[in-house]
Amino acid sequence: MLLFLTGLVALAVIVVLLLVGPLNPFSSETKDRSQPVLLKSLENLSDYHAATANMQVVVDVEEDARLLPSFIKGERTLFVAAGTVDAAVDFRALSKDPEAAKVSDDRRSVKLTLPAPKLLEPRLDPDRSRVYDRDRGVLDRVADAVSDRPGDEQPLYQLAEKKLAEAAAADPKLLQTAERNTRSMLEGLLRGLGFRKIQIEFSKQPV
Repeated sequence: MLLFLTGLVALAVIVVLLLVGPLNPFSSETKDRSQPVLLKSLENLSDYHAATANMQVVVDVEEDARLLPSFIKGERTLFVAAGTVDAAVDFRALSKDPEAAKVSDDRRSVKLTLPAPKLLEPRLDPDRSRVYDRDRGVLDRVADAVSDRPGDEQPLYQLAEKKLAEAAAADPKLLQTAERNTRSMLEGLLRGLGFRKIQIEFSKQPV
């Protein structure tokens, strides 16, 4: 009888473990206590995002003390940053400037004058951006060990965004692609509206 009761108890324990999982007193549970999203404002978008450049840069930053060797005081960080830079065309001129869109009386020809494409602010991808390597001096490692504040990586992100913006500005292909894509999109749209002669021009400078 005792053996039978022991078997029932063991069977009950197995069933409980299967239902609720292992009862580990050291296991942890993550709870999301974030506050609801607060809508601050709504903005009307008038930019047509005509091209996107996917870019990557390795940021190499070194900070050294003037009177101490780097193995005692200093830090060198390699930060791999990946992100995108968009080129966009502002369509607001089509509704504000009467000279921006000229349509013939028979509605068979149209001429559009648009501002030149412009580069938007870079957007870093946090999933593809990371600190690749960090070499610190003895004093820096000791300071990090006793500090309750993690290292501030915001300057690395800001520097990476600056380098992505500079690289995008130095390559004319992005703006050229944006201009070509915008012209192709508008030509297809206007032909669908019945226009046969379509002329699209871009000003020299974005607004």
